[in-house]
Amino acid sequence: MRNTTLCFLVRNGRVLLGMKKRGFGAGKWNGIGGKVKDGEGIGQAAMRELEEECGVSAGRLEKLAELDFFFTQRPEWDQKVHVFIAREWDGEPSETEEMRPGWFSSDELPFHSMWQDDPHWLPLVLEGKKVRARFVFGEDNESIADMDLSEVQGFAD
Repeated sequence: MRNTTLCFLVRNGRVLLGMKKRGFGAGKWNGIGGKVKDGEGIGQAAMRELEEECGVSAGRLEKLAELDFFFTQRPEWDQKVHVFIAREWDGEPSETEEMRPGWFSSDELPFHSMWQDDPHWLPLVLEGKKVRARFVFGEDNESIADMDLSEVQGFAD
């Protein structure tokens, strides 16, 4: 299972999401992130993705979730997602070839245009809770066929 990252910029009760313009998850609002490259640490990958996808440089990232995703019809999509929050950064988020940024109130997120797992874990993460979860997607690669979620004290890495 490959490692990937997701980052959420959070400030004054608002969350930055990215509208994915191409590739995996195109047409959905999501955090900013992507694949971890060979020889790259998880945190390094998260910082690199923030710079590449929205043009900001985060001073510090706080890891708040590990999410395992399994796609019964597309096992090549299986991934462990390491989720981070950044509360301070340099630069203004800007549109790139990958995504278009948008700010949302943390209590009015566009869940209707996000992955179906997001309402289960993202509100907890935005409250500062640490979460570990497993989601299994069904035949359509969109609906959740099975899941489990728990709050944890922290992460090994």
